[in-house]
Amino acid sequence: MKFVTVVYNQETHVGLMDAKCQKVLLLNEVEQERTGIKKIPDSLVECIAMGEGFIRQAKELKDWVETNGRAASLYKPLNKVTLLAPIPRPGKNIFCIGKNYREHAIELGSEADVPEHIMVFTKAPTTVIGPNEVVLSHREVTSQLDYEGELAVVIGKRGRAIKREEALDYVFGYTIINDVTARDLQSRHKQFFIGKSLDTTCPMGPWIVDKSEIDNPNHLNIETRVNGEVRQSSNTEKFIFPIEEIISVLSAGMTLEPGDIISTGTPAGVGKGMKPPKFLRPGDKVEVTIEKIGTLVNRIGDE
Repeated sequence: MKFVTVVYNQETHVGLMDAKCQKVLLLNEVEQERTGIKKIPDSLVECIAMGEGFIRQAKELKDWVETNGRAASLYKPLNKVTLLAPIPRPGKNIFCIGKNYREHAIELGSEADVPEHIMVFTKAPTTVIGPNEVVLSHREVTSQLDYEGELAVVIGKRGRAIKREEALDYVFGYTIINDVTARDLQSRHKQFFIGKSLDTTCPMGPWIVDKSEIDNPNHLNIETRVNGEVRQSSNTEKFIFPIEEIISVLSAGMTLEPGDIISTGTPAGVGKGMKPPKFLRPGDKVEVTIEKIGTLVNRIGDE
C-alpha cells in the first residue's frame, strides 16, 4: 500500500494512493461510510504510531471498498486532491546520512573522504515540502543550490539499542527525499546544518510505501533527472552502510520513534561534482525516481 497525506475540500486526510489509476482513497471517509464513525487520525504520524493495527485497518477498508463495489464513488481522482509530503511536519529533525556511496564521497573529495563510520547530519522540519511544490532558490543567500536524490526510511515503532538483525522490523515504510543543499553555505560554515536547512529544501514523497512491498531496500535502482537529463543513476546496493546498520547505529543510545525519518545518502552525480559544476537555477525541474516507490517531482522557484 502507498500511504499519502492530501488536502481535499480544504481538509487534511490520510489516504491510500492507487498510482496506476491516479486516484486516492480517503481512509476516514471510507470508515465513516462503513461504520458511521471516523476512527482514523488525520495525521500519518499518529497512524504510524498505531502500529500493525493501522496497516490491518487500512487494508480492511480498501478491501471493503472493492468488495462492495464502492470504488467509483469513494476513490478521488488525483487531480481533485493536493498531495502534501506524507509527513508534512516531522516531529524531529530529519536524520541524514552523508557520503553513503563511495563514488559520491570521491566526487566531492578523494578516496580519503570515504567514511569509515556512519556520518550523520540533520535537516530542520521546516525544510519539508511535498511533491510538485516549489523549492525556493534562495538567491539572496546561496548561488550553489544542488540536488541529492535519496531513499528515505520511515520508522514505525519506538526502539533503542536496536540489533542490526532486527532493524527492518522497526521500519514502517519507504519514501523519496531530495536533500537539496546550498553547497557554498555548507562549505562556509563547515557544519552542514545551515546549508541543509533552508526553507523548502527537503522535498519528500510522493507517498510512503508499506515495507511489505519492498523485499530488499538495499537493492533499489535510484535515478535523478534535471530538466530530463540523467544526473544520478545508481542502486542502493552500493550503500557503504546498509539500512540495518544505519538504524542500529542511530539507535545505540538514542530512541527512535514512529514517524522518524532517515535519509540514507545520495549517489554520485550531484551538480557540485560535475566539471564544471552545474548548480540548480530558477525554472529547473528535478525528478527523483526510486524503483518500487515512484517519482518525486519539484521545480526551482524564482525566489
